[in-house]
Amino acid sequence: MNILPTLLGRAFKTSLVALALLALAACSSNKMAYRYADWGIVWWVDDFIPLTGDQRAQLSRDIEEFRQWHCSSELPRYQAWLDSLMLDVSERDLAYRDVELHQQDLFELFPPLLDRVVPIATRLLSSLSEQQVEELARNLRDNQQEYREKYLGDSPVRTVEARAERAEKRIERWFGDLNDEQKTIVRRWAENRGRQTEIWLQGRRNWQEALLAALDRRNDPGFDQEVARLIKQSEQVRGTAYESMMEDGRSALTALLHELIEASGPQHLAHLQQQAASLDGDLEALTCTPSSNVASG
Repeated sequence: MNILPTLLGRAFKTSLVALALLALAACSSNKMAYRYADWGIVWWVDDFIPLTGDQRAQLSRDIEEFRQWHCSSELPRYQAWLDSLMLDVSERDLAYRDVELHQQDLFELFPPLLDRVVPIATRLLSSLSEQQVEELARNLRDNQQEYREKYLGDSPVRTVEARAERAEKRIERWFGDLNDEQKTIVRRWAENRGRQTEIWLQGRRNWQEALLAALDRRNDPGFDQEVARLIKQSEQVRGTAYESMMEDGRSALTALLHELIEASGPQHLAHLQQQAASLDGDLEALTCTPSSNVASG
């Protein structure tokens, strides 16, 4: 059993869904939040290599402490952001600048989370054995190849089609069935993303290589600073092409969301408000009591 998703539970899930509410199209990856916050490292390492009993025990303690902080301190901020966004949506008065401001407000919620994750990631990564690091390197290479096969189509045309299909599927979760105008908007967005998928994959590989290079120095002074750079300055680590892509992508995403809302009918807005109300209810119902799954694994 993968211990980390169990430990993080609905608190992390809710924060990712909150991001997904604004970043509906999710660009090239079905985990867009990871492009902005590489704190995901503290659980995907567990997907790539088996951890020892001591590593799991320490990680369980760290994650439970993090979960309690996140639940009590951060989730109310997500709820306030969501309420503000949906108030604007309900009034059908969401100009381009409004969408942009909501996006900025959401991204500003993440720095405290990253600060909290750095020491957790540092403890986990510094405890890895040489055998675990070698296995991690092999599995990362294999995973990267799988992603290339999954996300890069046989031709540029097919890559665009696949990108549009993924975006439409995610958007429909919040808007319901799209009308023809909205489908055209999504298709145009996908076509204008150019080499985005390829750049994302290369940036992903650059980050993985930087991680592996840092792990070679995991017992040296300053390793915590290298981990902090990987997590807090992720886009820089991934390269200039990636940084440019993300800057352009954020503007394009803002425009996409604004156009989708503008092209929405009453049924789309009703569906969006229903989904948001459900998420808001989840936020309201969350408790910050210790997880009963801490010892599981």
